[in-house]
Amino acid sequence: MEQKEPMTKYGFQRLSDELNTLKNVDLPAVNVEIDRAKEYGDLKENSEYHAAREKQAFIGTRIAELGDVISRAQIVDPSELEHARVSFGSTVVLCDLATDEEVTYTIVGGCESNPEQGLISFNSPLAKQLLGREEGDELNAKLPGGTKNFEVLEVKYQEIVFESH
Repeated sequence: MEQKEPMTKYGFQRLSDELNTLKNVDLPAVNVEIDRAKEYGDLKENSEYHAAREKQAFIGTRIAELGDVISRAQIVDPSELEHARVSFGSTVVLCDLATDEEVTYTIVGGCESNPEQGLISFNSPLAKQLLGREEGDELNAKLPGGTKNFEVLEVKYQEIVFESH
């Protein structure tokens, strides 16, 4: 069975726009480059031809990847979900019990994650361990860099900002 890929309307639109650009702008352009490079003669030693073919293969792979993700997309509106416990779209304020440092993360779809902006994929090790938690819970999160102890200070919904302008 295909695994659904939860994402916001924003993430779905971003992927759809990228797919559209690849199919209708980038792929036709690279096909023109290939045709032009063929005119230079001997294809074995034609670097323009080989570069264009590589680009074409990359675009084809990306189109297939995007098509797969989009076909499994499940658009979720986090504003309609309950956020008493951590769920998709929740913003979670954590206290690292070892350093007393506060960190804030929002749980989003895999294609929308941007850890530098505090957006983490629902499939990430930390998010998986946060789902279902509520304010006041403590957890020993097993992360790629080791185990960290956190206290959940706050669970809330706030509008997700995907890009800083």
